[in-house]
Amino acid sequence: MIEYYDNLTPEEQEEVSGAIQLLYRQTFVLERKYDRRTGRMQFNKEFRACSKHLAFIRRYFEISGITVQENSRTGIIYLQGETLLGDKLPKLTTLYVLILKLIYDEQMAAASTSVHVFTTLADIHERLGSFGLLNRQPSATEVRRAVSMLKKYQILEPLDLLEELEGASRMVIYPSINMLLVGDDARALVDTFRETEEEDGEAEIPGIIENLPE
Repeated sequence: MIEYYDNLTPEEQEEVSGAIQLLYRQTFVLERKYDRRTGRMQFNKEFRACSKHLAFIRRYFEISGITVQENSRTGIIYLQGETLLGDKLPKLTTLYVLILKLIYDEQMAAASTSVHVFTTLADIHERLGSFGLLNRQPSATEVRRAVSMLKKYQILEPLDLLEELEGASRMVIYPSINMLLVGDDARALVDTFRETEEEDGEAEIPGIIENLPE
């Protein structure tokens, strides 16, 4: 394994190190991401690096009991393992995740030819209201914070600048939403939130799930 790395050029070694660090931070890498400059989904060079050195990266993570998987249908390279821990998300961010998953599944069930789904902030809030999960309208600061966090984790990509978010603002839901929840998990958590009606607090969402659809 070390021989492979030693035989790489300095540029390729840097490429491999960057790919490993990225996977550690995010647990997954997307093949395509939205580029605001061109207004299109563009190929992600970080995905290319992971794919190019995938065999070596798999051996590297095996040492710590983590497996590296690739879902070619949705365009994701991701980590699986019991040593991976999920983050605790603020309640509003967690609620967004649940609704985004439901929206994603609905649109994919409609025979969508793309693995990327579009929605609006107004649609997200309308769904939250219909489930009785939005007891008050969140402030602009709370909304920007939640969207910013989901953008950071590459779950959601707003087509507008965060400072310009409004109800009609469109957003891309990446297939990485499947790394957090399957449909049944989302519906069960929605029911849990409806029953408890917690005003504040945090909810733990796993970084990845074992039964990611192939």
